[in-house]
Amino acid sequence: MEKTIVLAILCAAVLMISAPIHASEKAPGKVIDLANTEIVKIGVDPVIVEAVKAENAKNKTMLQIQELDKKWMATAGVDDFMKALMDSECGKQLQTIQKSTAYYAEIFVMDNQGANVAMTDKTSDYWQGDEAKFTESYKGGQGGIHISDVEFDDSTQVYVVKVSVPVKDGDQVIGAVTVSMDIDKIE
Repeated sequence: MEKTIVLAILCAAVLMISAPIHASEKAPGKVIDLANTEIVKIGVDPVIVEAVKAENAKNKTMLQIQELDKKWMATAGVDDFMKALMDSECGKQLQTIQKSTAYYAEIFVMDNQGANVAMTDKTSDYWQGDEAKFTESYKGGQGGIHISDVEFDDSTQVYVVKVSVPVKDGDQVIGAVTVSMDIDKIE
């Protein structure tokens, strides 16, 4: 019995040591470099800019956004509204960008209130406006770059760093885009 307990503890320790430790790590320097060079360019992509401008022009109220958010989170799978965000011109552009780089696990675009405009995959919720990925990248229209710590992403089922940058129409910040980067695929 004692040998079994010791063996179980030893096996658990080996597993803990050999498993990749990701959660709560800071983003590696390579991610910071990519955020400031490659990913900021996504925020000025003309297809993305036009989609955000069109969504902002709808002038949705916060009540409308919150109602969509509740429906979104209560929906299992992908309904027609969600599919439309993936199949739109902007959604297809995001998919093209995602396929161009092995470490892009997910990409989604938000309007000036943090509501989803387009996405490559279904996000956990529709409204991102209360989360750092939006508040730090949109920053009340001032713009900024937000880089999360490494975290397990339920949407993609991998460890990611979420890099969020402003969507800009010229010098004007009109929304934000988040790129979830698969930390195990970044060289």
